[in-house]
Amino acid sequence: MLDIVIRNGQVYDGTGNPWTRLDIGIKDGRIEMLGKLSTQAAAVEIDAEGLAVSPGFIDTHVHSDLLCTKPDIHKIKVLQGVTSELLGQDGISVAPVSEQTKPLWQKQLRGLNGDIGDWPWNSIEDYLRFLSSSPLAGNVAYLVPHGAVRTLVMGFEGRRATTVEMTKMRELVEEGMRQGAVGLSSGLVYPPNLFSCKEELIEICKGAAKYDGCFVVHMRNESSHILEALDEMIDVARSSGVRLHISHFKVIGRRNRGHFQAALDKMDQARKEGIEITFDQYPYTAGSTVLHALLPPWMHNGGTEELLAKLKDEEIRRRIKDDFAHNHDFENWVESCGWGNIVIASVTSETNRVVEGKNLLEIAQMRGTEPADAVFDLLLEENAGVTMVIPWGEEEDIVSAMKHPMQIVGSDGIFGGKPHPRLYGTFPRILGRFVRDKEILGLSEAIRHMTGAPAQLLRLKDRGYIREGCWADIVIFDPKTVADLATYEQPLLEPIGIKWVLVNGEMAVDHSAFTGTTAGKVIRSEEIPLEIN
Repeated sequence: MLDIVIRNGQVYDGTGNPWTRLDIGIKDGRIEMLGKLSTQAAAVEIDAEGLAVSPGFIDTHVHSDLLCTKPDIHKIKVLQGVTSELLGQDGISVAPVSEQTKPLWQKQLRGLNGDIGDWPWNSIEDYLRFLSSSPLAGNVAYLVPHGAVRTLVMGFEGRRATTVEMTKMRELVEEGMRQGAVGLSSGLVYPPNLFSCKEELIEICKGAAKYDGCFVVHMRNESSHILEALDEMIDVARSSGVRLHISHFKVIGRRNRGHFQAALDKMDQARKEGIEITFDQYPYTAGSTVLHALLPPWMHNGGTEELLAKLKDEEIRRRIKDDFAHNHDFENWVESCGWGNIVIASVTSETNRVVEGKNLLEIAQMRGTEPADAVFDLLLEENAGVTMVIPWGEEEDIVSAMKHPMQIVGSDGIFGGKPHPRLYGTFPRILGRFVRDKEILGLSEAIRHMTGAPAQLLRLKDRGYIREGCWADIVIFDPKTVADLATYEQPLLEPIGIKWVLVNGEMAVDHSAFTGTTAGKVIRSEEIPLEIN
């Protein structure tokens, strides 16, 4: 007898093929059989008449590295159909660490990843083992974070690495891959990654390429210098042999919109050259990150402790304000977006909870100070544990990238406070607003961007598709009603239309309610080194 049978649904297999009417039989966590299963009995039967049946969605950009272990908080991911997530993003994550670097990263990441108390791990192996013993609502895979590796070798020093140091970093990347990571990440606007040169990136990427891992990267610039930043990443892939994946592809600032199509053309050309390149995207015209990312690169030398100490110096404050006004050589969000468009999403203290959801002009007015000083003071008061929401462009650009065959869906969701609505709404928003209402994509193609395409990126052989033998990560939703409800004003509203979600054959969502089931697994890479010329 089967454990579960799903009958009468329109099955989208994750490849982009049109739907077909199949019953799905599930046994011991996997898809046992597909076909007309009218004679097959099951302990649980789901009638999916009139509903779409899809592989579970794979979110390729998240910041759930700690809070995935808290199902009551993390449940929003399965409630929108996400059954697997890719942790370790932007080169700034929780492993590997040492007893010396761990406190630095705990402070650095508190605003981004939350706080679960002590970290009982150092290595990636230790961390993945910790996750395996934790209650996970969905599956997780991990990227080796560039910044964590760099600090093990040279701390938060704001300088180029030596050849010896680059080699040590590559060896640490290889070690992380052997321990189960599926690739490497970097965020070249975040310390200490931003201090790296192209030669360093090539060397560490060789460590990921050796194990057929991908390189997932927040580029050095996403505004006026995006084309040069993209050239750098393509050259890194060309020289190292790594598979390249661009994080949250966008072009910041209306005056830079002309670069959008040019960037897509560059990626197409790289593909023609033989470089395997993809990108992820969230379906919103605003982004979100940590507040201290507003500061110019020179402020990040030495890490968070030194940054906070510098912010107490009036001369340094004046220098930062001058950079905000005149420096075009870094990712200057103040220049691109303006103070009135930068909104505080979360803080760590109750004292400052009042600023969540307010822009920096409003906060400056509340405090009787300049917006820049409001930023400096907030960072000091919150020990840098502040996140923000910032606008970047127009929905027309979202659409042009969403229709591109290289696009993969990634939410970049950040928990805490009054978050960006992408945390609660990314996947239903695409299915409702962009597929059903605007008819930007067909449903089968949109599902491929959420399932088969990310499975290919991560080299997952038994997830991302509805096939016999695959793990039963499955979403059943109503294409006529599925929608996101989360807004910038009310970002914690749950989506509608997601009826059932199975994770490894167990019911995580039943009639749109989280069941409390924690059947998620840690997804590890195949530990097979490749010959790299």
